[in-house]
Amino acid sequence: MKVLVVEDDADISSVLTFYFEAKGHEVVIARDGLQALELFTCQDLDLMLLDVMLPKLDGWAVLEAVRAKCGLPVILLTALGNTDDIVKGLSLGADDYLRKPFEIRELEARIHSVTRRLEQVQDSTVIKCARIRIDDRAKVVTIDDEQVALTPKEYELLKLFAGEPGRVFTNEEIISCLWDGGRATSTDVKQYIYHLRSKIERDPQSPQLIQNVKGFGYKLCV
Repeated sequence: MKVLVVEDDADISSVLTFYFEAKGHEVVIARDGLQALELFTCQDLDLMLLDVMLPKLDGWAVLEAVRAKCGLPVILLTALGNTDDIVKGLSLGADDYLRKPFEIRELEARIHSVTRRLEQVQDSTVIKCARIRIDDRAKVVTIDDEQVALTPKEYELLKLFAGEPGRVFTNEEIISCLWDGGRATSTDVKQYIYHLRSKIERDPQSPQLIQNVKGFGYKLCV
């Protein structure tokens, strides 16, 4: 894992750095809230341990900014321990809340609990097929590990194919699924297939992923 520790107490951050590095993880340290957001935007992180009482920008504001952009696991570490503070942290999107002072064993147990829970959610919302990975929770598509920007309709079309790779979908089935049975034509389907291919195929003129089955429809090849 790559862990961002947001903590202005040098002793605590040193202990956490020693612990994570001994486990083989990478640690990044932020001493205040603004630095935390700077590192958050430029680092590929797996976990954030976030103090609440921070210089420049408090942990509540950092948490809100993180949650506005992604579902990065965040565990609050703070001396604020009354019920209102705990409720506030969880309502803002924290995955867990640990009072200071804490024992490393308890922190370790909570990290395992949070990551296991999120992995279960992730497993149920991620579709992997051929060179395609669709994170339906985050609405992110990657092809060959590179993120691809799709329109909502292109996204739903790709998700439809990836949900049942190899199955041939007729124009009527595609229209029914993507337009809720609304007014659309085979020309509309063809146009969206064209645009989708232009974004996910290595050579859109010779598509290898989404192929036309003449006389029947389209399918995703694996």
